[in-house]
Formats: sequence, C-alpha cells, structure tokens
Amino acid sequence: MAQGQGFGFGLGKIKELQEAFQKAQQVQQGAKVLQEELETMEVPGQSENGLVTVYLSGNQEPRGIEIDPSLLSQDLEIVAGSILEAMKAAYDASTETMRSKMEELTMGLNISNM
Repeated sequence: MAQGQGFGFGLGKIKELQEAFQKAQQVQQGAKVLQEELETMEVPGQSENGLVTVYLSGNQEPRGIEIDPSLLSQDLEIVAGSILEAMKAAYDASTETMRSKMEELTMGLNISNM
C-alpha cells in the first residue's frame, strides 16, 4: 500500500459516507414519526351503495365498521358484498395514504444513490 492512500477512502468518500449516514438517520427518525401517525389515523372506505363504511388505520389495522340498518333487510349476498366493497375501498385508501406519506418522507432526501 502506497503511503497516504489509506483504505481507498479519500476525504470526498468520507464526506459522502457521512452524508449517507445523516440521510439514513433522517429517514429513520421520519419513519418512526410516520409509523406513529399511521397507527393513529382512521382511513374510511365505503361500499358503492354507501350503506357500509369500514375504517382502517394507516397501516391497515381494522378500526371499525358502520352499517346502515336498511342494508340488513337485504339478502345476505348483498350485505356481504357491501361489506367486502367497503373493506376493499378502505384497504386501497389506507395503502395509498401509506404510499403517499412514504413519498413525502423520502422526498428531497435524494436517497437514490445511497
């Protein structure tokens, strides 16, 4: 090894490494805050007929369901279908919320070259 070459890390490489660690710490801190936010939010999803609403947290944990009493006089297949539609809508909305929040977290950090 020639004198002054070290392990191949010049000052520029050390600075890049430090910046990468700082970005990683920012993402980690932001992810913790985001996780707490997702756990507390309620994301609704509604059936097409509007008679069922399902609520999930931002990380897809079930939170609640509201069923219009008029739906209960319908055939069981209609009731089940409405519940399923609302569940799917809530899941899609929750997934989109999570994706959007993750994009906000990483936006501007330029982590593509980490």
